Amino acid sequence: MTDHARTTLHDLADAGVSVWLDDLNRPMISSGELQSYVDRGVLGITTNPTIFAAALAEGEAYSDQVRDLAADGADVDDAVFALTTDDVRNACDVLLPVYESTGGVDGRVSIEVDPGAAKDTERTVQIAQQLWSTIDRPNLFVKIPATVEGLPAITQTLASGISVNVTLIFSLDRYRGVMNAYLTGLEQAREQGRDLSSIHSVASFFVSRVDGEIDSQLEEIGTEEALALRGRAGLANARLAYQAFEEVFATPRWQNLADDGAHLQRPLWASTGVKNPDYEDTMYVTGLVAPHTVNTMPGKTLEATVDHAELHGDTITGTYDEAQQVLDDLERVGVSYAEVVEQLEVEGVDKFEKSWSELLGTVQDELDKAGQGGSGSDAEAAR
Repeated sequence: MTDHARTTLHDLADAGVSVWLDDLNRPMISSGELQSYVDRGVLGITTNPTIFAAALAEGEAYSDQVRDLAADGADVDDAVFALTTDDVRNACDVLLPVYESTGGVDGRVSIEVDPGAAKDTERTVQIAQQLWSTIDRPNLFVKIPATVEGLPAITQTLASGISVNVTLIFSLDRYRGVMNAYLTGLEQAREQGRDLSSIHSVASFFVSRVDGEIDSQLEEIGTEEALALRGRAGLANARLAYQAFEEVFATPRWQNLADDGAHLQRPLWASTGVKNPDYEDTMYVTGLVAPHTVNTMPGKTLEATVDHAELHGDTITGTYDEAQQVLDDLERVGVSYAEVVEQLEVEGVDKFEKSWSELLGTVQDELDKAGQGGSGSDAEAAR
């Protein structure tokens, strides 16, 4: 690696933070843009229905495949599945050298199960297995939301040998449940004779959304004490999650699995784009540096990180008392942590379901237009 090629992303990797990009579209893959991100230090990709909907609504990169699908009589669900899994499979191929060079730890591409299955354990497992077999790449992560119903689905999916990105984690209690689901899945996989070293997982703990909701409540309360707490809850919550991670992965239960080749389930900091323009645009990057973590960033945050982020070593370890004090202070001024994180989970699932519906609508429009002999650009104009 030349000095010219080195970026802040490589510095983060040296500090134990794998940077993943929270974006994916077909032109990014075909133009070489995705490879350029990898060259700059990006070690993985995450995507979701919102990202796919935006990609499919713009340009004509998908028009030929949509026309073929329409000619074959594909319905909208089959079309969405084909379009998204093709993109993810191709992205997996781009990231494969990273996967191989990191022993499977990085080089990952994540795809979400249908958010409509978030409350249905068995359907979630079925979709995860279908995604895994269709994409057929070892560096795939299937994203499963950390709902109550999602926890047993996570266990079952891991036990079958499929690597999982657990998403939509907001609360510390739920995060502990996620880690337990991971360990249980590994134990069941071992009972089935599976190679534990081939199973990987990350746990996506959301950050900025916590500040977004709590800040609005603090502003409504309006006291000097309340206003002084703005912008502090997201980092505090994530840092306490890392404390829980350290505790769980220091237990004899974990060590027993590690002795058989199991990998840590790394905390992944999600929702790291700053919502409040008054805050430092890299605060959820520089404030969450610690070993064995992932930070998945939207493009804007990634570019800001490369441009001007100042790293100060590990900014999590040793902050736990201060972080707990922030949550205690929030309760004292009248903000209920339990209510906030429950609300955020419900809203998170709802937002993904809405995005999925928009994705289906976009593809249905394209299929209809293709069936009438129109082009993708005609369909876009019609919208």
